[in-house]
Amino acid sequence: MNRYEAIMPGPWSDKLTFSPAIRVGMLLFISGTTATDENRNIVGVGDIAEQTRQIFRKWEPILKAAGATFDNVVETTDYYLTLEGYSQTADVRREFFRHPFPAATGVQVAGLIRPEALIEIKGIAVLDAVRG
Repeated sequence: MNRYEAIMPGPWSDKLTFSPAIRVGMLLFISGTTATDENRNIVGVGDIAEQTRQIFRKWEPILKAAGATFDNVVETTDYYLTLEGYSQTADVRREFFRHPFPAATGVQVAGLIRPEALIEIKGIAVLDAVRG
């Protein structure tokens, strides 16, 4: 039976009812992430590319704590407010991921939990994956 382990790369508020990521066996499920800083302020207000970059920066310590890198990410799901500027996120993905890129889904939504957030991204990584 696989263990269920919360991945907590740093301090985490007891008020929050979710974990940054959950590891089950060799799978890592990264929670939906918005572009907040350490004070929970949105980084890159009005700039979907910068918000995407901040989200992936926040993923780095999560992946590291699980013994992974962006090479282990096999799927992402983007929840975004508008198609305006969404194509810019592809350039940001190239900064963090390399070919072959993870599977990806984009879902346009009416709103996100933070009014200033333009995008939220969740992901799945396979910890023993080898790029081929």
